[in-house]
Amino acid sequence: MRRHRWILAGLLILLAAVLYVNLGQGSLGLWGKSEKETAAESSQSLTELLAAGVPKPGTPSPSFSLEDLDGQVYTVGGERDKALLLNFWASWCDPCKEEAPDLVTMAKKYSDSLDVYAVNVTLYDQLDNVKKFVLDYGYTFPVLLDKKEEVYRKFNGVAFPTNVLIGKDGVIQEVIVGSLSAKDLEAKLKKLTNS
Repeated sequence: MRRHRWILAGLLILLAAVLYVNLGQGSLGLWGKSEKETAAESSQSLTELLAAGVPKPGTPSPSFSLEDLDGQVYTVGGERDKALLLNFWASWCDPCKEEAPDLVTMAKKYSDSLDVYAVNVTLYDQLDNVKKFVLDYGYTFPVLLDKKEEVYRKFNGVAFPTNVLIGKDGVIQEVIVGSLSAKDLEAKLKKLTNS
């Protein structure tokens, strides 16, 4: 029986040590706080904390400037003359290949009211493959190079393709992770360009 007490005591000490390390200030620091302070800190869930800085529908688009394949600089942020479809992609991405013809069609069809910027996350790609992809699929809209993944991170990119729909007012209307059918994409673009 005595042996079990020592094992239990050892486990409690180990648990206390883990809590001390994982809570940053140590578990003893929690006991010195008022109930109000502790409740305020724990009121936000982990998901809320992670999503706090992520652009979401209804918030202004993060500002950025990127060069295209020809070295011309494009800037996004604030009000625009047209709505904008930002398409984050990579040349090796099969869903990106599937949606490429639809992007070309929509860019032509809505050219009066919509800009399409294909943002290649070049950190995960090779420039020769990017150029070949653009030629193979006949991209006529700007292909921007996110060489350090900085812009992709600003939009909390997690998968290719990611499409961000931005209104003329510079506000994000929708973030779409993964590809859509041509019909669904067009429905969203109609709504975007009419607002």
